Amino acid sequence: MKETHSPVLRSFVNAMTVDVEDYFHVSAFSSIIKQEQWGKSYPLRVDYNTRKIMDIFAEHDVKATFFILGWVADACPSLIKTIADQGHELACHGYHHVKANQQTEKEFFQDVSRSKFLIEDLSGKYINGYRAPSFSIDDTNLWAFDILHRLGFTFSSSTYPVRHDHYGNPDWPRFLHQRNEGLVEIPIPTYQAFGTNLPIGGGGYFRLYPYAISKHLIRRFTEQYQQPFCFYFHPWEIDAQQPRMTQASFKSRFRHYLNLEQMTTRLHHLLQDFQWSTVSQAYQLNGHDDETGIDDPQAEPERLHSLGPLR
Repeated sequence: MKETHSPVLRSFVNAMTVDVEDYFHVSAFSSIIKQEQWGKSYPLRVDYNTRKIMDIFAEHDVKATFFILGWVADACPSLIKTIADQGHELACHGYHHVKANQQTEKEFFQDVSRSKFLIEDLSGKYINGYRAPSFSIDDTNLWAFDILHRLGFTFSSSTYPVRHDHYGNPDWPRFLHQRNEGLVEIPIPTYQAFGTNLPIGGGGYFRLYPYAISKHLIRRFTEQYQQPFCFYFHPWEIDAQQPRMTQASFKSRFRHYLNLEQMTTRLHHLLQDFQWSTVSQAYQLNGHDDETGIDDPQAEPERLHSLGPLR
């Protein structure tokens, strides 16, 4: 796979991304929260938090890419319409937040196609981008890229080249590259130091590091590698009042709840200190965003079961 270090990208307009899922969807809590409890035993908070994020983005005149979980689209259809109406880029995060490397090929196809078609129907926008839950495309499920291509996706941001107990492979490419299947893959950013890839892309690491360190690492990344920076976070990360999962392990609780009360302030600083836009804008994917449609006849019957024709 060929990595791209293009001088054309030196403008440093970075990619702001939001993984639209609720606190009860996270993989670390999957062993203690059942799917049938989502939004019932555990109240829905993603609608309010995502709208709050959009208000923050509007304050800073920032457009972002929202990787939307299909379950959230079903539960909050007006939210999807609002994201689209405000000019943000919509993308797919699967339907049930099951890790891609824990599904069969058939299960993955059904999960992703269901989510993609639903988001398209609700928004009236063609969905080009995908991000696997917990960055769960790795050496064990490379077939996922072929399925994404067949479903009409043109880019993915599903890999994190770090060593982590839940995801990642430090040997994978670290920068934007065109895969043999035809997809553009945009890994989550890392910084090389001390002989290893340091995770710096956002999420819990952004809450863990002091903001001054994150700011320094983002600036070093763009200057040293001549690449845009792809930042990610979740709506639940700005919600310090969310229910606490006391039955989860200490490690999971530490990672999930660390510095939630500081996240909104840090987000404002981040939006002020750097230029941000959508994935397609930041990586100049204009040549990859045509509505080329589905390249798989198996998907057509699935499309007919969605909420209606693409508008």
